[in-house]
Amino acid sequence: MTPATAPTGAQNRDVQLFEPFYADHREPIARALTLVLGDAQLAADATDEAMTRAVGKWSTVSSYDNPQGWVYRVALNWARSWLRRRRSERDRPVSFGPDHASPVERNIALEDALAKLSIEHRSVVVLRFYFDWTVDQTAEALAIAPGTVKSRLARALPLLRSYLGEDAR
Repeated sequence: MTPATAPTGAQNRDVQLFEPFYADHREPIARALTLVLGDAQLAADATDEAMTRAVGKWSTVSSYDNPQGWVYRVALNWARSWLRRRRSERDRPVSFGPDHASPVERNIALEDALAKLSIEHRSVVVLRFYFDWTVDQTAEALAIAPGTVKSRLARALPLLRSYLGEDAR
C-alpha cells in the first residue's frame, strides 16, 4: 500500500463506526431486496454494493435520519440498473431462492403473490410490512413522496389479496 492509498485516521474511524451498522442491517436489507427483486443473489450483490458505497462516505450517511433507507435505496437503484442491462440480453423470470430465508420463515404463496407486483409496488409493501417502516420512512428510502407510498400501497394491497385468494382471509 502506498502512502497515497493508505487509509487515513478518519477513514479508519469511519470503518470502525460502520461495522456495527453493517452487522445489524446487512441481512435485513438483503432479505427485503430478495422479496422485492425476486433474486437472492442479485439482492446480496446489490446490498454489498450499497454497503461499500456507504462505508466510503459513512461520515455523511451516518448523519441521515435513516441511513438504512439510504443503503436500501442505493441497493435497489443499483439492482434495477443491473436488471435493465440484463433485460436487454434476455428476459429473466422472477424466482425466490432459499438463500436468505429458512424453510420455516418462507411463505411461498406470499412470495408468488409479491412476484406478480411491479418493483415499485413490491418495494412499498416490503418496506412498510417487512421492515415495519412508517410511510415517511418508506418515502425517504425510495425518494418518493409520502402520498406516492400511500397510493402504491392502496393499489398493491388489493392486488396481493386477490393473488393470495382465500389465504389472505
